[in-house]
Amino acid sequence: NPPRSRCPHFNQRDLFGGAITSSAATELVDVSDLRQVPDTQEVFLYPNTNASIIVEILEKVDKTKNEDIIKFHFDSLAHDNNAQNSSVSSISVVQNDREDKTPPAIVLKGQQVVSKFNKTALDRVLILMAVFRVEQNNADVVVTFNVPLESADALQKADPSKMETDFNSFVKSFQIVDFGLFA
Repeated sequence: NPPRSRCPHFNQRDLFGGAITSSAATELVDVSDLRQVPDTQEVFLYPNTNASIIVEILEKVDKTKNEDIIKFHFDSLAHDNNAQNSSVSSISVVQNDREDKTPPAIVLKGQQVVSKFNKTALDRVLILMAVFRVEQNNADVVVTFNVPLESADALQKADPSKMETDFNSFVKSFQIVDFGLFA
């Protein structure tokens, strides 16, 4: 078992029935408690904000360079969101420093300007994304934090620096416990 986070506002989350674990903010709401979520996804919401986390198991994309892999997933998200525009501010790799087989994370920070829920006003959304390439199982596990920076909604704004801290904790502690998940 990975060590539990010592930070009081984080706890270990079992994803996909415990096949993956990660350290996540304690206040997160599991969307599957509220509505149907596809078997290939785990979705969490931060209460009182529009910030969300989506963990998705996807077929490995036909790209080999880290930058191309994560840009493909970022561009796919922009397309799915009907983003008016999108930009990438950084791409890096976070190595797994534990003694397990979880692959390193390719990490991207960017923004997308999207129209939410058929509204005319546009939202500016911080996108924090990590891709874990599970080569032997032809899978890409994509973690996306969606953090509205400017929103037409009345909900309180999520603190971007807290979201980045949460994202970094989530990615660093992300552990694939059972590779049978991808079989």
